[in-house]
Amino acid sequence: MHTVLIDDDMTSIFLMRLLLQREEFADSITSFQSAQEALCYLQQAPVPELPQVILLDLNMPVMNGWEFLEALRPVAPHVLDHTRIYILTSSLAQTDLARADQNPLVTRLIHKPLDKSEIELIKAEAAE
Repeated sequence: MHTVLIDDDMTSIFLMRLLLQREEFADSITSFQSAQEALCYLQQAPVPELPQVILLDLNMPVMNGWEFLEALRPVAPHVLDHTRIYILTSSLAQTDLARADQNPLVTRLIHKPLDKSEIELIKAEAAE
C-alpha cells in the first residue's frame, strides 16, 4: 500500500514513518512538509501512482489541511477513487471534528499520536 504523509513537522513525519514501517502498513511512504507540494504531486500523479492512504495534518503554515482539501476538490473524483484521506491532528476542537465529519473528502479524523489500533482500522478501511 502506498501512503502519503503531509505534515510540516519533521519529527512527526519521522515518528509516523517509523510506526507505519514497524506495523508493516505501507509498501511505500511518500512524505511532504508542504501541503502545496503534496497537492502538486496528487494533481500530476498517474492513477497507478496515487496513494491508497493520505495522512494529513491540519495545522501547517502557508496552506493548512482545510485549505489543502479545498484545493483538492477539482481533482477529487480522480484521487478519491483510489485514496482515503485521514486527518491527523493534535487539536481537540469539536469544530474540527464536526468539519471533518461533514467533508466528503475526509474518511475520518484521528487524534495524534497515531497508534497501532488506528493503523489496524485504517488498514481494514483501505482494504474495502
